[in-house]
Amino acid sequence: MSGHHDDRNGFNAAKIRWFESLLEEQGVLAPGEVDDFLASYVKQSNPNNGARIVAKAWIDPTFRERLCADAPAAIRELELVDQAHGEATEEAHLIVVPNSPGKHNMIVCTLCSCYPLWLLGPSPSWYKSLWYRAEAVRNPRGVLREFGLELPEQTEITVWDSSSDMRYMVLPERPEGTDGMSEEELAGLVTRNGLIGVATV
Repeated sequence: MSGHHDDRNGFNAAKIRWFESLLEEQGVLAPGEVDDFLASYVKQSNPNNGARIVAKAWIDPTFRERLCADAPAAIRELELVDQAHGEATEEAHLIVVPNSPGKHNMIVCTLCSCYPLWLLGPSPSWYKSLWYRAEAVRNPRGVLREFGLELPEQTEITVWDSSSDMRYMVLPERPEGTDGMSEEELAGLVTRNGLIGVATV
């Protein structure tokens, strides 16, 4: 089964490369243009963007308010998005949901695997799995236990279902004992799992 899957991936990759070469020969694409675009996109697509947003919200209460009220507008203030590479489209469809004492948020896409790449980096394989997509809605507390996160029974858990029209990002609670840390140091504490809501920070 896995061998067949690998052969199919290789065949598809060869077809894509052939099509890319054809476009280059016809002058539609410059040689290496696709590779350069992908390299730039991957550089942009990492959880550092989300981490910077969270750290800013932790140290700036007014920014936090703006972020939770209108995430796209607040994020534009930080100039994190390279408009030339299309991330602005996703920026326009984002809601940031804050965790608070007694309230925890987690993100899923039950339909497929919609996910804000430019904020969280490449999506983990488990996020796309049928298990996570189903169980996150049916049994969120059990899913969090699988990730090693045991929340008090009185904690309310809200599951947000991403789609092609709307993406979500969790704003984790700021950890205790971090009052003297800089914004950069705080950003270093934020993980992708924390931004999805299957972990705390």
